[in-house]
Amino acid sequence: MSTNADHIGTFWEHLDELRSCLIRIAFAFIGFAFFIFFFKDDLFRIVLAPKSSDFVTYRLLHVSAFDIHLMNIGLTEQFMIHLKTAMYVGLLLASPYILYQIFRFVSPALYTNERKYAVGIVGSAYIMFMLGNLLNYFLIFPFTLKFLGTYQVSNDVANMLTLQSYMDTLFILSLMIGVVFELPVVTWILGKMGFIDKQMMQQYRKHAIVLILIIAAIITPTTDAFTLIIVSVPIWLLYEVSVLIVK
Repeated sequence: MSTNADHIGTFWEHLDELRSCLIRIAFAFIGFAFFIFFFKDDLFRIVLAPKSSDFVTYRLLHVSAFDIHLMNIGLTEQFMIHLKTAMYVGLLLASPYILYQIFRFVSPALYTNERKYAVGIVGSAYIMFMLGNLLNYFLIFPFTLKFLGTYQVSNDVANMLTLQSYMDTLFILSLMIGVVFELPVVTWILGKMGFIDKQMMQQYRKHAIVLILIIAAIITPTTDAFTLIIVSVPIWLLYEVSVLIVK
Protein backbone atom coordinates (compact mmCIF):
# COMPACT_ATOMS: atom_id res chain seq x y z
CA MET A 1 0.00 0.00 0.00
CA SER A 2 1.46 3.32 -1.09
CA THR A 3 1.90 6.03 1.49
CA ASN A 4 1.85 9.79 1.28
CA ALA A 5 5.64 9.78 1.70
CA ASP A 6 5.95 7.52 -1.36
CA HIS A 7 3.90 9.96 -3.44
CA ILE A 8 5.96 12.90 -2.19
CA GLY A 9 9.18 11.05 -2.97
CA THR A 10 7.99 10.21 -6.47
CA PHE A 11 6.94 13.82 -7.06
CA TRP A 12 10.35 15.18 -6.07
CA GLU A 13 12.08 12.52 -8.17
CA HIS A 14 10.06 13.59 -11.23
CA LEU A 15 10.74 17.23 -10.46
CA ASP A 16 14.46 16.54 -10.18
CA GLU A 17 14.41 14.65 -13.50
CA LEU A 18 12.53 17.54 -15.13
CA ARG A 19 15.12 19.98 -13.82
CA SER A 20 17.93 17.84 -15.22
CA CYS A 21 16.12 17.60 -18.56
CA LEU A 22 15.69 21.38 -18.78
CA ILE A 23 19.34 21.94 -17.87
CA ARG A 24 20.48 19.57 -20.63
CA ILE A 25 18.19 21.31 -23.11
CA ALA A 26 19.47 24.75 -22.08
CA PHE A 27 23.11 23.65 -22.39
CA ALA A 28 22.49 22.15 -25.84
CA PHE A 29 20.71 25.29 -27.09
CA ILE A 30 23.30 27.69 -25.64
CA GLY A 31 26.16 25.50 -26.85
CA PHE A 32 24.96 25.40 -30.46
CA ALA A 33 24.11 29.12 -30.46
CA PHE A 34 27.53 29.95 -28.96
CA PHE A 35 29.26 27.79 -31.56
CA ILE A 36 27.33 29.36 -34.47
CA PHE A 37 27.97 32.88 -33.14
CA PHE A 38 31.70 32.55 -33.85
CA PHE A 39 31.14 31.61 -37.49
CA LYS A 40 29.72 35.00 -38.40
CA ASP A 41 31.11 35.18 -41.94
CA ASP A 42 29.84 31.74 -42.94
CA LEU A 43 26.52 32.27 -41.17
CA PHE A 44 25.68 35.54 -42.90
CA ARG A 45 27.06 34.35 -46.22
CA ILE A 46 24.20 31.85 -46.12
CA VAL A 47 21.59 34.15 -44.56
CA LEU A 48 22.23 37.03 -46.97
CA ALA A 49 22.68 34.86 -50.09
CA PRO A 50 19.08 35.41 -51.40
CA LYS A 51 19.76 39.13 -51.93
CA SER A 52 22.19 38.33 -54.74
CA SER A 53 21.15 37.34 -58.26
CA ASP A 54 23.84 34.61 -58.01
CA PHE A 55 21.66 32.73 -55.50
CA VAL A 56 21.10 29.11 -56.57
CA THR A 57 17.33 29.46 -57.03
CA TYR A 58 17.67 32.48 -59.32
CA ARG A 59 20.35 30.74 -61.40
CA LEU A 60 18.32 27.54 -61.80
CA LEU A 61 15.25 29.50 -62.91
CA HIS A 62 17.30 31.89 -65.08
CA VAL A 63 16.13 35.02 -63.24
CA SER A 64 17.56 38.21 -64.74
CA ALA A 65 20.35 39.95 -62.81
CA PHE A 66 19.35 42.44 -60.11
CA ASP A 67 21.04 44.30 -57.28
CA ILE A 68 19.80 44.74 -53.70
CA HIS A 69 21.80 46.72 -51.14
CA LEU A 70 21.22 46.52 -47.40
CA MET A 71 22.02 49.21 -44.89
CA ASN A 72 22.18 49.51 -41.13
CA ILE A 73 20.64 52.49 -39.30
CA GLY A 74 21.00 51.47 -35.64
CA LEU A 75 24.05 51.53 -33.39
CA THR A 76 23.45 48.09 -31.83
CA GLU A 77 21.36 46.66 -34.66
CA GLN A 78 24.02 44.54 -36.36
CA PHE A 79 25.22 42.96 -33.11
CA MET A 80 21.66 42.16 -31.98
CA ILE A 81 20.80 40.67 -35.37
CA HIS A 82 23.99 38.57 -35.21
CA LEU A 83 22.96 37.35 -31.75
CA LYS A 84 19.34 36.57 -32.70
CA THR A 85 20.41 34.77 -35.88
CA ALA A 86 22.88 32.61 -33.96
CA MET A 87 20.15 31.77 -31.43
CA TYR A 88 17.63 30.83 -34.12
CA VAL A 89 20.08 28.62 -36.03
CA GLY A 90 21.35 27.17 -32.75
CA LEU A 91 17.79 26.23 -31.81
CA LEU A 92 17.26 24.53 -35.18
CA LEU A 93 20.48 22.54 -34.79
CA ALA A 94 19.75 21.61 -31.18
CA SER A 95 16.09 20.74 -31.76
CA PRO A 96 16.62 16.98 -32.44
CA TYR A 97 18.43 16.66 -29.10
CA ILE A 98 15.79 18.82 -27.39
CA LEU A 99 12.98 16.64 -28.78
CA TYR A 100 14.84 13.53 -27.67
CA GLN A 101 15.18 14.87 -24.12
CA ILE A 102 11.49 15.78 -23.95
CA PHE A 103 10.49 12.36 -25.26
CA ARG A 104 12.88 10.67 -22.83
CA PHE A 105 11.18 12.50 -19.96
CA VAL A 106 7.56 11.71 -20.91
CA SER A 107 8.02 8.23 -22.43
CA PRO A 108 7.89 6.31 -19.11
CA ALA A 109 4.29 7.49 -18.71
CA LEU A 110 3.29 6.18 -22.17
CA TYR A 111 2.13 2.73 -23.20
CA THR A 112 4.10 0.90 -25.89
CA ASN A 113 1.67 1.77 -28.71
CA GLU A 114 1.45 5.37 -27.50
CA ARG A 115 5.24 5.58 -27.48
CA LYS A 116 5.33 4.34 -31.08
CA TYR A 117 2.80 6.96 -32.20
CA ALA A 118 4.61 9.69 -30.24
CA VAL A 119 7.90 8.94 -32.00
CA GLY A 120 6.19 9.08 -35.39
CA ILE A 121 4.32 12.29 -34.66
CA VAL A 122 7.30 14.14 -33.17
CA GLY A 123 9.65 12.96 -35.92
CA SER A 124 7.20 13.90 -38.66
CA ALA A 125 6.51 17.30 -37.08
CA TYR A 126 10.24 18.07 -36.95
CA ILE A 127 10.82 16.99 -40.56
CA MET A 128 7.86 19.06 -41.80
CA PHE A 129 9.02 22.14 -39.88
CA MET A 130 12.50 21.86 -41.40
CA LEU A 131 11.03 21.33 -44.88
CA GLY A 132 8.97 24.51 -44.38
CA ASN A 133 12.11 26.42 -43.44
CA LEU A 134 13.98 25.08 -46.47
CA LEU A 135 11.11 25.92 -48.84
CA ASN A 136 10.99 29.42 -47.45
CA TYR A 137 14.75 29.94 -47.76
CA PHE A 138 15.06 28.58 -51.29
CA LEU A 139 11.78 29.71 -52.83
CA ILE A 140 9.29 31.87 -50.92
CA PHE A 141 11.65 34.39 -49.33
CA PRO A 142 13.95 34.85 -52.36
CA PHE A 143 11.09 35.70 -54.72
CA THR A 144 9.40 37.87 -52.11
CA LEU A 145 12.68 39.74 -51.64
CA LYS A 146 13.38 39.99 -55.35
CA PHE A 147 9.91 41.34 -56.14
CA LEU A 148 9.66 43.84 -53.29
CA GLY A 149 13.35 44.75 -53.20
CA THR A 150 13.45 45.72 -56.87
CA TYR A 151 9.95 47.17 -57.21
CA GLN A 152 9.94 50.90 -57.97
CA VAL A 153 7.14 53.37 -58.56
CA SER A 154 9.67 55.55 -60.39
CA ASN A 155 13.32 55.37 -61.44
CA ASP A 156 13.81 58.52 -59.38
CA VAL A 157 13.10 56.56 -56.18
CA ALA A 158 15.85 54.15 -55.15
CA ASN A 159 15.22 51.23 -52.80
CA MET A 160 17.29 51.32 -49.60
CA LEU A 161 16.43 48.23 -47.56
CA THR A 162 17.50 47.97 -43.94
CA LEU A 163 19.17 44.87 -42.54
CA GLN A 164 16.50 44.78 -39.83
CA SER A 165 13.71 44.67 -42.43
CA TYR A 166 15.48 41.88 -44.33
CA MET A 167 16.02 39.74 -41.23
CA ASP A 168 12.53 40.33 -39.79
CA THR A 169 10.95 39.20 -43.04
CA LEU A 170 13.19 36.11 -43.23
CA PHE A 171 12.58 35.10 -39.61
CA ILE A 172 8.81 35.66 -39.65
CA LEU A 173 8.33 33.76 -42.91
CA SER A 174 10.61 30.92 -41.77
CA LEU A 175 8.74 30.48 -38.50
CA MET A 176 5.26 30.80 -39.96
CA ILE A 177 5.87 28.57 -42.97
CA GLY A 178 7.45 26.00 -40.65
CA VAL A 179 4.32 26.03 -38.46
CA VAL A 180 1.98 25.84 -41.47
CA PHE A 181 3.89 22.80 -42.73
CA GLU A 182 2.59 20.93 -39.68
CA LEU A 183 -0.82 20.72 -41.41
CA PRO A 184 -0.39 17.11 -42.67
CA VAL A 185 0.67 15.98 -39.19
CA VAL A 186 -2.31 17.71 -37.55
CA THR A 187 -4.79 16.31 -40.07
CA TRP A 188 -3.34 12.81 -39.61
CA ILE A 189 -3.93 13.10 -35.85
CA LEU A 190 -7.46 14.44 -36.32
CA GLY A 191 -8.21 11.74 -38.89
CA LYS A 192 -6.87 9.04 -36.58
CA MET A 193 -9.12 10.36 -33.81
CA GLY A 194 -12.13 10.33 -36.14
CA PHE A 195 -12.76 14.08 -36.16
CA ILE A 196 -12.25 14.49 -39.92
CA ASP A 197 -12.31 12.26 -43.03
CA LYS A 198 -11.58 12.54 -46.75
CA GLN A 199 -15.19 13.37 -47.68
CA MET A 200 -15.33 16.22 -45.17
CA MET A 201 -12.07 17.73 -46.43
CA GLN A 202 -13.22 17.49 -50.05
CA GLN A 203 -16.64 18.93 -49.22
CA TYR A 204 -15.12 21.98 -47.52
CA ARG A 205 -12.29 22.47 -50.03
CA LYS A 206 -13.65 25.87 -51.21
CA HIS A 207 -13.95 27.04 -47.61
CA ALA A 208 -10.41 25.80 -46.97
CA ILE A 209 -9.04 27.82 -49.90
CA VAL A 210 -10.60 31.00 -48.50
CA LEU A 211 -9.15 30.17 -45.07
CA ILE A 212 -5.74 29.50 -46.65
CA LEU A 213 -5.77 32.97 -48.24
CA ILE A 214 -6.67 34.51 -44.89
CA ILE A 215 -3.88 32.60 -43.11
CA ALA A 216 -1.39 33.58 -45.81
CA ALA A 217 -2.42 37.22 -45.46
CA ILE A 218 -1.88 37.03 -41.69
CA ILE A 219 1.52 35.33 -41.72
CA THR A 220 3.08 37.39 -44.53
CA PRO A 221 4.91 40.46 -43.22
CA THR A 222 4.02 42.39 -46.37
CA THR A 223 0.64 43.28 -47.89
CA ASP A 224 1.32 42.73 -51.60
CA ALA A 225 -0.61 40.21 -53.72
CA PHE A 226 2.58 38.58 -55.04
CA THR A 227 3.74 37.44 -51.58
CA LEU A 228 0.18 36.37 -50.74
CA ILE A 229 0.05 34.07 -53.78
CA ILE A 230 3.55 32.61 -53.35
CA VAL A 231 2.74 31.74 -49.71
CA SER A 232 -0.80 30.47 -50.43
CA VAL A 233 0.15 27.95 -53.12
CA PRO A 234 2.37 25.74 -50.88
CA ILE A 235 -0.31 25.79 -48.16
CA TRP A 236 -2.95 24.73 -50.67
CA LEU A 237 -0.68 21.89 -51.85
CA LEU A 238 -0.26 20.82 -48.21
CA TYR A 239 -4.04 20.73 -47.89
CA GLU A 240 -4.30 18.42 -50.90
CA VAL A 241 -1.57 16.20 -49.46
CA SER A 242 -3.50 16.16 -46.16
CA VAL A 243 -6.61 14.92 -48.00
CA LEU A 244 -4.60 11.95 -49.29
CA ILE A 245 -3.13 11.31 -45.84
CA VAL A 246 -6.58 11.28 -44.21
CA LYS A 247 -7.79 8.92 -46.96
